[in-house]
Amino acid sequence: MQPQLDLLRELEESLLDPEVRRSQSRLSVLIADDFLEFGASGQIYVKQDVLDASGQLPDVFTPLDDFALQTATADSALVTYRSTIRAGDGAVYEALRSSLWVLRDGRWQIRFHQGTPVPAASTGGSLV
Repeated sequence: MQPQLDLLRELEESLLDPEVRRSQSRLSVLIADDFLEFGASGQIYVKQDVLDASGQLPDVFTPLDDFALQTATADSALVTYRSTIRAGDGAVYEALRSSLWVLRDGRWQIRFHQGTPVPAASTGGSLV
C-alpha cells in the first residue's frame, strides 16, 4: 500500500504546484472529466471551472499534514489531509481536505475534492 500512498500524495501535491496550476493541459490529465469539488469557500466547481481559472489560480504552498490513504476499491482511493495556508497578510487558514482518486485507462485522476474550513480556535486531532 505504501507505493500507492506515495504516488497519490505526489499527485495531490502536483495539483498545488504553481506550474501545474497554470497549465490547462496538465490539469486536464490529472482531473477526471466528471470531477466535482466542494470548495472550502462553499463554492461548487467542475473540471471546466478549474481549467477556465488555471491562469488565475493563486499560488498555494501548504504541507499536507496527517496525509492518509484509504483504498475503496482496486481502482479508487480516498486521501485525506489537513492544509495550512498562510496568506500574504499573515492570516492562517486551515482546512480538512479529502480527495477521491480513480484509476482510469491506467492513470490516476482526481474525481472529487472537498475542503472544509477549520475554525481558528480548533486544535483537533488526527483525521483518521
